[in-house]
Amino acid sequence: MITLMAWRNIWRNPARSLIIMSSIALGLFAGISVLGLYKGMMKSRVRTVIDKEVGHIQIHHSLFSDDLEAGYLLPSKKNLEGLRNLPAVKEVCYRTLAPAMLSTATGSAGVILLGIDPDAEKRVSGLDKKLIEGTYFSGKTRNPVLIGKKLADKLKLHLRSKVVVMFTDSANNMISAACRVAGIFESENAPLDQRSVYIPSQIINHLLGMEQASHEMCILLHTDESLEDTYLQMKNLFPLLKIEKWQDLSPETALLVDVANQYSIIIITIIMLALAFGIINTMLMAILERTREIGMLMALGMSKSKVFALILSETLYLTLAGFPFGLFFSWTTITYFNRVGINLSAFREELMKSFGFSQIVYPEFPSEQLTRVVLIVVSTALISGLFPALKALSLKPVDALRK
Repeated sequence: MITLMAWRNIWRNPARSLIIMSSIALGLFAGISVLGLYKGMMKSRVRTVIDKEVGHIQIHHSLFSDDLEAGYLLPSKKNLEGLRNLPAVKEVCYRTLAPAMLSTATGSAGVILLGIDPDAEKRVSGLDKKLIEGTYFSGKTRNPVLIGKKLADKLKLHLRSKVVVMFTDSANNMISAACRVAGIFESENAPLDQRSVYIPSQIINHLLGMEQASHEMCILLHTDESLEDTYLQMKNLFPLLKIEKWQDLSPETALLVDVANQYSIIIITIIMLALAFGIINTMLMAILERTREIGMLMALGMSKSKVFALILSETLYLTLAGFPFGLFFSWTTITYFNRVGINLSAFREELMKSFGFSQIVYPEFPSEQLTRVVLIVVSTALISGLFPALKALSLKPVDALRK
């Protein structure tokens, strides 16, 4: 009886009810779209960190990360073969790292010199796909290096420019070498581009006097889901080495993902609270228009609890009627942009790259957060209906009938 009366009451003024339903659908659309955009941005950032920067797991000497000293080497590749043969491991590359000073005729900059196996590196981090000028160690250039566009712009370097790199070996002797810029690369992470310089590992190892040595083992897995189990297996195999997951290597990204999830819920809550004032205003107007009717119902014996349930039901119906439309439109929109992407370069491409984000974002429907969204919407409806319902209960039948 109460539910039927509530449903009929909201259609007494169809225009007003449709406006409220549309507002709820629009608010829900905006909230879910924000969640989808955040999810797409965070997934893109995590994929960049794993596939193009640090991999799933990195392994170093237990003391190497403290001072980056050349003498803190990994065991030989033969001894680490057990890690390479784990079922979850897809690709592995070894790197030699050296803090260095890169000098040119136009200035100097502190960089990290990374000695790499070109073939293994392109399989793990896709370095060859980041090149915007030059070649990927395919020419006959003596001591070729790859530098980031940000660093090249800072030092006014071009292809074939001569640079001098200076670094220390394991005995703290100063080593210097003249190199040529063989290529310039650009990634989504401008700060990383500015401090990274790549050189074939056989060259830097020869300069360091450590043939076949390496400081870092970067590991790419077949799936993200196998990360935790593989990490524990590696810790058991080599307990004396420093083994780190991508969350440890890029803690700012892991923190960003957590913060973004919290902020997205806060944003949709704010949107729903703003809609709550519209719902309250509409229901108060409906009650003022039906003062005599409510007074008559109470005079005929309808209890206050039933009047309260009637007003609350009307509010809940208005909200739930708009919910499917908001859900459908948000799903349709996010699915479309998930295919074509959203170009955010208009919001300052350099700003996006400074935080390591791609300028093209592919939103994803936040299906795992729908339960929380539904709870927020229903809670908004119930809270919004409380004040109008209490207003109806405060009416005295005799006074209401006189109006």
